[in-house]
Amino acid sequence: ITGASRGIGEAIALRAARDGANIVIAAKTAEPHPKLPGTIYTAAKAIEAAGGRALPLVVDIRDEAQVAAGVASAVERFGGIDILVNNASAISLTGTAQTPLKRFDLMMGINTRGSFACTQACLPHLKSAANPHVLTIAPPPNLDPRWFKDHVAYTIAKYGMSLLVLGQAEEFRPLGIAVNALWPRTII
Repeated sequence: ITGASRGIGEAIALRAARDGANIVIAAKTAEPHPKLPGTIYTAAKAIEAAGGRALPLVVDIRDEAQVAAGVASAVERFGGIDILVNNASAISLTGTAQTPLKRFDLMMGINTRGSFACTQACLPHLKSAANPHVLTIAPPPNLDPRWFKDHVAYTIAKYGMSLLVLGQAEEFRPLGIAVNALWPRTII
């Protein structure tokens, strides 16, 4: 699960842990953040307390080598990959004039490119899983301008994830790999 040190990623991990799942916490947060709770290590402790097995890994999903190393560690520790949860995301609810290009690049790099990179790296292992899934935290595509007008950069970065789901669901259908999206109904 990418971005599983806090928030939705950690909540998904804790739910899976109650079923005894083996969970890789692939996130950047190894040290506590001054404003946001949770690290890969606190999440691992909570997962194990809930009944799962955890492997906390520092992974910046924008870095292809870190993604590959994370996948290799997951396979070495747990013997394979059955499910990938593309949860990691960057957010900036700002308009065009207020969104620095550095922030735009961050959102595109994590949300769209990072989800693509993680799926690509996990694909060989998903192909050999008994019931493989990719779950991406992404909205249903909707071209109503209200979803773009206040934060176009964020919306297109998240819609990039949505389009990956649509394309990869069809691409991987013959392989028996399910690809789906999940999107909260309210602001998180």
